[in-house]
Amino acid sequence: MKDFFYAIQDLFVDVLFAPLDGLRALELDNWWLANSISWIFTVVCMVAIVYWMKQLKIFNDNNEEDKSVSSHSFL
Repeated sequence: MKDFFYAIQDLFVDVLFAPLDGLRALELDNWWLANSISWIFTVVCMVAIVYWMKQLKIFNDNNEEDKSVSSHSFL
């Protein structure tokens, strides 16, 4: 049973977190390059939020949303 947990540890430490170790080492050389991934994720999230808000506005302008007083039929 102990080998099973060591296998999980090896998977995460040696395989899945290896790119993060590379970023940690890169930060000592070039801070901007190491944090560019965070900026890319931030920009992608901002674009997704803008797209989502535009889609919500389209549905709101078409009056497709049910705006009745009770949200459930049992109320």
